[in-house]
Amino acid sequence: MKLDIYKINGKAAGEKIDLADEIFGVEPNDHAIYLSVKSYLANQRQGTSKAKERGEVRGGGKKPFKQKGRGGARAGTSRSPLWVGGGTIFGPRPRNYRQDLPKKVKSLARKSAYSYKVKDEQLMVVEDFNFDTPKTKELIKILDALKIQGKKVLILTKGNLRGVYRSGRNIPKLQILEAEKASTYDIVNNQMTVIQKSAVEDIVNTFKTKSEAVN
Repeated sequence: MKLDIYKINGKAAGEKIDLADEIFGVEPNDHAIYLSVKSYLANQRQGTSKAKERGEVRGGGKKPFKQKGRGGARAGTSRSPLWVGGGTIFGPRPRNYRQDLPKKVKSLARKSAYSYKVKDEQLMVVEDFNFDTPKTKELIKILDALKIQGKKVLILTKGNLRGVYRSGRNIPKLQILEAEKASTYDIVNNQMTVIQKSAVEDIVNTFKTKSEAVN
């Protein structure tokens, strides 16, 4: 599969890049994407929520009033969950929300996400660019030239380009990541995915086994 490469001025560079069909042209598996996104979001949860239950709140050791004669319901403690200041019934407890997935499912999910982007014409390959110092206005010009300014955009870079990252961190709806670190959630959670030309190779390498990478 071949896609046009664009310059940062928005014009076609006059060359195409060959995208691996086994990554960018597979039959998308919706269930794999669902499992991967669900796992990602679950793993973001800290699981530190805590509420005191009846046995943990302070006070309430003495029976608040006598058993009979008041005409109301009996009560053995003022820290009952039914009373103000009482404990919480079945309150949240610290827990681990982590969900692990098989490597093959994770891999299939990312391939499916990339394939959807290509299929829906929401993936663009641009020539490499970087900034020596943060230049937010220059990055906005690039987004304008590519006609994606104002959309929810993910830019995948070749390695850790601090100049690009720092230029775009204050631009609304823009996310910048190293190509090899993009998850399924990152890929699907945008309207347009922009990949730097040399970053395509990094994406391909993430799907190789260790033995293939050595060879």
